Amino acid sequence: MDQRGRTGKVWLVGAGPGDAGLLTLRGREVLERAEVVVFDRLVGSGLFSLFPERAERVDVGKRGGCHPVPQEEIEAILVDRALAGRRVVRLKGGDSFLFGRGGEEIEALLEHDIPFEVVPGVTSALAVPACAGIPVTHRGLSSSVHVITAHTRAGELPPLDFEAMARLKGTLVFLMGVGAAGEICSRLVKAGMPGATPAAAVERGTTARQRLLAGTLESLPERIRASGIRPPAVLVVGETVTLADRLGWRDRLPLSGVRVLVTRPRERSGRLARMLRDAGAEVLEFPCICTETLPGPLPRIGGAGWIVFTSAAGVESFFALLAEEGRDVREIGDARVAAVGPATRDALRARGLRVDYVPEVCDGAHLADGLADRARGGDVLLLRAETGAPGLSEGLKARGVPFREHSVYRTRCAAAGLPSLDFDAAVFTSASTVRGLADCLPDGWDRGGFRAVCIGEMTARAAAEAGFSNVTTAAAATLEALIEATIRTTVKTRNEGEDL
Repeated sequence: MDQRGRTGKVWLVGAGPGDAGLLTLRGREVLERAEVVVFDRLVGSGLFSLFPERAERVDVGKRGGCHPVPQEEIEAILVDRALAGRRVVRLKGGDSFLFGRGGEEIEALLEHDIPFEVVPGVTSALAVPACAGIPVTHRGLSSSVHVITAHTRAGELPPLDFEAMARLKGTLVFLMGVGAAGEICSRLVKAGMPGATPAAAVERGTTARQRLLAGTLESLPERIRASGIRPPAVLVVGETVTLADRLGWRDRLPLSGVRVLVTRPRERSGRLARMLRDAGAEVLEFPCICTETLPGPLPRIGGAGWIVFTSAAGVESFFALLAEEGRDVREIGDARVAAVGPATRDALRARGLRVDYVPEVCDGAHLADGLADRARGGDVLLLRAETGAPGLSEGLKARGVPFREHSVYRTRCAAAGLPSLDFDAAVFTSASTVRGLADCLPDGWDRGGFRAVCIGEMTARAAAEAGFSNVTTAAAATLEALIEATIRTTVKTRNEGEDL
C-alpha cells in the first residue's frame, strides 16, 4: 500500500486486434487515466499516443518465442504497482480472456486482495477475418465458428482432436498458428477434411499492412512459405473463405493500406483522425506539440478596430483568459473580427462570434494584405502565439497599419518518442507540428521515405526546411482538402508503382 494505506486497482483491458480505432470506448477511458501501463507486443503502436504522458510504461511483450519477462514476473509487476496505490492498466492484445492468460493474472491479484476490473476487447479471431472480407458465419455456408489456439506454452502445436474438427461443418479459426500451418492443414486432410476445403491466412489483420492469402488446405502451406507471411497471422478454414473476393471492403477505400501519422496536438487530433480512418487509413496519433495558455492579464480590448486570431488555439486561450480574469466578450464592443483560416473561424463561431474577414489564402501574409485594405485608421489587436510566424506582423508594418500584439499561448514539443517509424504519410496542420516531428526523428533516418502532406504553403516550407523531400500541399487550408491531398499523393504513388 502507499503511504496513505490505499491499495491501487488493476484494469485488464483488451486492446483489440491492432488498429487503434478498434479499442473500446471503456478501454480508452481507463487507459487515459492510467498511472502505469503494462503492455504486450501485439498492442497496436497506434495506441501509444493514448498513454498518459506521465504514466510508467512497462513493455512485457513476447517476440518470436522469446519471453524476456516471464508470466510470473508480469503478475508480480501488477501486484507491486497496485500495492503502491497506483492505477494500473494491463493492456493485452485482442481480448484478455481469449488465450490471453488474463485469468492467471486475476488469480494473482485475488491472492493480494487487489481490486480489479476486466474490460473486454475485440478479438482477432473475429475482427481479422472480418477485415479481410471473411465472415466467420454465413447463411448456407457456416452456422458455427470454432476458435482454436495453435500454440502451447512450450511453443508446440497442442494436442488437438483433428478428427472432431474435420467433422465440423463450421468455420475454424486458428490463432498463433501460422508457423504450424503446414501441419494443421495436413492433419485436417488426414483426418478426413477434403483437401479442396477453402483456407486462408491473414497477416497483420486490421492494420495497413494486412495481407490475405487464400487457397485450400492443400495449397495454402506452400503459398505461406513462398510469400513469407509471419506472425501475427490468423488461419481461417471453411467455406466462408470463398466470400473474401466479393465481401472484401477495405481495398475499396481510397487510403486502404496506408499508415498515416497525425501530428496535431492531442486535443485537436480527433476529427482529422476520424476522417482519415473513414478513408481507410490506419492512423497513428502522435501529438508532437501541445499548447499552453500564457498567464495574463489580457491587454485592453475596447477601442480596437479589428481583433485578429491566427489559430483555434489562440481562440481557446483568449476565452480561457477572459474567464480567469472575470471578464467577458462584451469588451470587444463594435470591433470587427478576423481569422486566419476556416478552422479559426469555426472556433470563433462556436463561441458565438461572427467573423468579418477570412483571407482566401490562409496565411499571415495574405491576412495582412486583406487587413491593410479594411483597417484604415483603426487599431488592430493581434492575439497569437508567443513565437508566431512573422508574416502577419511584418506585412502590417510594411503597409503602415497600426497594430498591437499580445501572446495568449505558447507551443512546446510534447513528444516522448515516436510510436513507430513505419508510416507512409504524415499530415501537418502547422509549421510547429513539422518542427515537433523533425525533433523526434532519429539521426540518419530517411526523411524522404514518407509523404509530408501540408495544410498550407508556410507549413510546406517548414517541411522542406526540415529535410522532408516528398512534400504535398493541400489545395485549401481545410481538413477536407488535407484528406484529399493525402489520397491524391497516395494514388499517384501507387500509379507510379512505388512501394508505400
